[in-house]
Amino acid sequence: MKYLHLDQPAQFLKGVGPKRAEALVSVGIGTARDALYHVPRRYDDASTVTPIGSLEVGVDATCLGQVRSKGVIPTRKGLRVFQAVLQDDSGMITVAWPGQPWLERKIREGDTLLVQGPVRFFHGRQIQPREFTVLGREGDATPDGGTIFVTYPASEAVPQWVLRGIFEKNLDQLIGWADEDEFLSPEGRARLGMPPLSSALTWMHRPETLADPEGGRRRLAFDELFFLQVLQALIRTRQAEAQPGIAHTRTNSYVRPLYGTLPFDLTEAQARVLREIYADMESDARMNRLVQGDVGSGKTVVALFSMLLAVEGGSQAALMAPTELLAEQHARTLRAMVEPLGLEVALLTGSRSAADRRAALGGLAAGRLRLVVGTHALIQDGVTFERLGLVVVDEQHRFGVRQRMALAEGRERAPDVLIMSATPIPRSLAMALYGELDLSLLDELPPGRTPVTTALRRSDARASVHAFVDAEVESGRQAYIVYPLVSESDKIDLRAATEEYEWLSSEVFPHRRLGLLHGQLGADEKDAIMRSFLAGDVDILVATTVIEVGIDVANASVMVIEHAERFGLSQLHQLRGRVGRGAAASHCILIADPGDGAAERLKVLRDTADGFEVARADLAIRGQGDFFGAQQHGRDPQLRFADLLRDEDLLLVAREEARELAATDPELARPEHEGIRRQLHGRYRERLEMYGVG
Repeated sequence: MKYLHLDQPAQFLKGVGPKRAEALVSVGIGTARDALYHVPRRYDDASTVTPIGSLEVGVDATCLGQVRSKGVIPTRKGLRVFQAVLQDDSGMITVAWPGQPWLERKIREGDTLLVQGPVRFFHGRQIQPREFTVLGREGDATPDGGTIFVTYPASEAVPQWVLRGIFEKNLDQLIGWADEDEFLSPEGRARLGMPPLSSALTWMHRPETLADPEGGRRRLAFDELFFLQVLQALIRTRQAEAQPGIAHTRTNSYVRPLYGTLPFDLTEAQARVLREIYADMESDARMNRLVQGDVGSGKTVVALFSMLLAVEGGSQAALMAPTELLAEQHARTLRAMVEPLGLEVALLTGSRSAADRRAALGGLAAGRLRLVVGTHALIQDGVTFERLGLVVVDEQHRFGVRQRMALAEGRERAPDVLIMSATPIPRSLAMALYGELDLSLLDELPPGRTPVTTALRRSDARASVHAFVDAEVESGRQAYIVYPLVSESDKIDLRAATEEYEWLSSEVFPHRRLGLLHGQLGADEKDAIMRSFLAGDVDILVATTVIEVGIDVANASVMVIEHAERFGLSQLHQLRGRVGRGAAASHCILIADPGDGAAERLKVLRDTADGFEVARADLAIRGQGDFFGAQQHGRDPQLRFADLLRDEDLLLVAREEARELAATDPELARPEHEGIRRQLHGRYRERLEMYGVG
């Protein structure tokens, strides 16, 4: 591989050197490539800069000038205010930063400052900036009028003026080296409507108009999404090549009779998703499909129809759940539905008796048992299948990738994999996170489902909320009360489950049966408490978010969430999904004293029942970085330029291009794909090694 200029350490750039190179690490610059892609975070049009002499009190303004004097002014109340006098050709104005005396060390006389903020009258005109940028030090050229001023992500160790100096000395050369990362041919760029990479980076660093940076960002966003989709497409291809799939044959010996016995009609969404699943299963390519559906959207019925197609074709089907309680619940549901068909559903969990376990293992090995539901016990040593044709994984985020893959190991033909998730996320996010899977959406609820009423209450209304809970329990219902913490913390002033359980038991609900459930309890203890709640032996379950994904308790009609502002919208929606599973009217009560912005966020949940809309709002509010971390536990694609809500069109194009590439050159061995291969390894080396993709 030829030596690339962009790979050289940043210390060899003009004006850097070893000492400054160490400081540059604080802003993420370790190589010349890092510097090239360290693009500005803000752009200011010089045409919007108001001459200082024209600034009027009461307006919000942007102005540019040189620091003529500065100092820290104490006030009678002990507050120290840093002030600087800013001057341009039209006049002077005082700029004040109350409570920020440390700026005395950062801003020097002679500096060129760009400041933004309201103009006030305080012993004359004064600006208190929301933001400011040191554009240059004394002796630097003053930025010309009619330009776009850029502000880079900086740090205490690498201030803005230092970065601007480095880019002034090196940017021409860095952009000249950008061709080393260009992987799109001129024909490809024309077909996709993309600019050359060098042009995109020029628009980002040296825009001539405020529209230029967005054009450059979209090219860099496409690159990020393309390489993420290439990674996932190669994983799909490698998995398909490693083990051929099973072409299931539909005979309707079980599928049609099941449809005839159902007391309800399938929704259009269920029918559509089943058509997608059946098309996969009837082909000889291995199915890897993710079905996303809100609570109550009918995922279990879809799973059963899929399992029956495998059985019709002479195979066995397994459903893997994350907990024993969920596995038992699934087994009961499936047994009730297939009993009229003459089929048996085996249950395999860690707590089954030795005799039951031997019977299940023998039936699976001999092929007498065609359907099985279990936990991790399904992938333990000693579990063998005569011909496993389909694996259904419930609540996929509770299992690691290797656990999901374990059921396919050591088989001549790999079983199809159907993954179910009741955690709705926006389609674009799902494609980014799970691009190696095909995606099906159950975006419709069955008719007649009773909606959950959601209400916002302040903490001073807690007594009335407790009275409402008591009334529901008196009428024979059950309730959850959820807290963000297990125990009280010295660092955070929040109510916690353990202490509140004691107070609720002795002071608020002494006449009711309360249970306590949190993640620090042992597995057996958690299981026993949930079984008591399910059996109706506990009236009110005090818990943390350990109940976010749990079993159906049809009798539970109230969900109270304390400090609701501390939870993400998607997590609140999942908690809300624990109620509304029976015929009775159900309620979710959010107790919060939210600060700025939090009230509007919680109103989204109050006014929206659609989990996909909630997730979209959550993504917009929290940002995709936070969302990736919460969802994926280390699978963050590290998207710096792509915005999954704005750039879904780019994501769709990137996926199409990536899958075409994986189909025509799965090894990326063609000379014209050398740049793609090199960049892919630079971005995703660990993930490639994990899946054994070269």
